[in-house]
Amino acid sequence: MRIGILTGGGDCPGLNAVIRAVVKRAVLKGHEVYGLKKGWRGLLNKDYEKLTLDSISGILHKGGTILGSSRTNVYKEENGEAVAKRSMEEMGLDALVAIGGEDTLGVASKLYKAGVNVVGVPKTIDNDLNATDYTFGFDTAVNIATEAIDRLHTTAESHNRVIVVEVMGRHAGWIALHSGIAGGADIILIPEKPFDIEEVCQSLKNRHARGKSFSIVCIAEGAKIKTEEATDKDGSFVLSSLKKDSFGHVALGGIGNIIAEEIEKRTGFETRATILGHIQRGGTPSAFDRVLGTRFGVFAADLVDKGEFGKMASLQGKDIVSVNIEDAVGVLKTVDDEIYEMATTFFG
Repeated sequence: MRIGILTGGGDCPGLNAVIRAVVKRAVLKGHEVYGLKKGWRGLLNKDYEKLTLDSISGILHKGGTILGSSRTNVYKEENGEAVAKRSMEEMGLDALVAIGGEDTLGVASKLYKAGVNVVGVPKTIDNDLNATDYTFGFDTAVNIATEAIDRLHTTAESHNRVIVVEVMGRHAGWIALHSGIAGGADIILIPEKPFDIEEVCQSLKNRHARGKSFSIVCIAEGAKIKTEEATDKDGSFVLSSLKKDSFGHVALGGIGNIIAEEIEKRTGFETRATILGHIQRGGTPSAFDRVLGTRFGVFAADLVDKGEFGKMASLQGKDIVSVNIEDAVGVLKTVDDEIYEMATTFFG
């Protein structure tokens, strides 16, 4: 078979591990693999190259993706589905491995229903994709955020400051929760739990009243601020831009600066903000993400070899199993009440 492979959405530590594993396994089974450049755009434009054992040599430890990526949405392009199917035929591709998050795999699910032989690999540093316990890239992001919090502790303590650390997490607060717990943050704010800024400030005042001269607040970029009109289940995003991508997402970011200003104004404590941003995406993947990406890639190649299309590689406990791609998209995996309640034990 001639197998196409693409990486869509945001770049993520471990993508090259998946690419390497798919190619190695597929070639071992007698197939050819072709890399589509810049995600779904590469399929629509027939922009591709053959991947050989030589071309994927030495990429395991590298961040990013050798294929490039984009947020192209096939179904927002004119006659996108028909163009994608025609491109598959003209490139002579028998199957496609799509590596991505909810948006990329959402397109893959639709194409499968339209008759395209697609296999999915879950990818998102936010760890918010359903039907899998973990996605690769998450562990690296958490490690980077945790190290940042560790380093910020020393500055906060030396200068008697409150430091607000903004991490990624559009709709799910897994990075903020895990890095906040691991780094000993004094307050963790996530999208699933809209917060009252006055309650945050009171918690910091209580902490300082007990003799603590510094505090760390870890906040997800998608955390929501309660307003007078908002309910406990609602809140307001802080947007860095009203411009939307082809999947309808606006750019988030900047809530750390806003909360830092409010904390200093309401408490009188000197407060600074640090926004980690894309630092969490870049660089060398952790050992866990290299292994998980490799396992996903081998499993995906095996699914193609067996003709089990419309499936996605999934981590369930310690095992890699197949699930329907459509089961992974549509509903995000968010932080549940129980684990967040546990984390609040250490707030303040």
